[in-house]
Amino acid sequence: MTGRDNELWQQSWRDRETAFHQKVTNPHLIKFWPNLGLTASDRIFVPLCGKSLDLLWLADQGHTVIGVELSPLAARAFFRENRIQASRRQVGEFVLWEHGRISILCGDFFQLKAADLGDIAAVFDRASLTALPDEIRADYLAHLRSILPARCKILLLTTEEPEEGETQSQPFAVADEIAALYTSTFDIELSHVESFFEADPDPAIKQPVRVEHKVYLLTPKCIP
Repeated sequence: MTGRDNELWQQSWRDRETAFHQKVTNPHLIKFWPNLGLTASDRIFVPLCGKSLDLLWLADQGHTVIGVELSPLAARAFFRENRIQASRRQVGEFVLWEHGRISILCGDFFQLKAADLGDIAAVFDRASLTALPDEIRADYLAHLRSILPARCKILLLTTEEPEEGETQSQPFAVADEIAALYTSTFDIELSHVESFFEADPDPAIKQPVRVEHKVYLLTPKCIP
């Protein structure tokens, strides 16, 4: 992630421009998580986790959950708003916040090493990929693969809308990008598509924008 992108992300938390934060557990996580076939003792990684309540839900299933988040404001808010007393200490390039089965590594995702995460069984990625600029998505995935065990599964949730200049009837470009990024190493199962129109975040744009929420189950092709 470039320094520019890091600063924009940090600024969004400082300005409280966090419309992306969901105030409830993601319903697609609840519905499709059992499809991964995990055990309660499995360790889960949540990239770019913010202050997501999904961390709590995953921990309630018995999992040890570790997130990574750039903004210390987000990490602090997660524990404060959920009335959890967390410890905090420096671990390499990160500040580690932890309580019980939940940990958040506060720092740059691209500084993560495999040793920081441990034996991860699965990743829950709620729109982290599609939140990133197009030009660094391949780098994001390459780094993710480099720090995870080869057998690690991914539950990937995306939010897709037409690119600038496309019409509402044209296909979504992100679907092709998912295939291009993941096909070489993962079997891709599109488990769910939900399509609807919503107001554009730019108040100057009056016409609703068609948005698709998709759920992908990614299973490694080669498990050692």
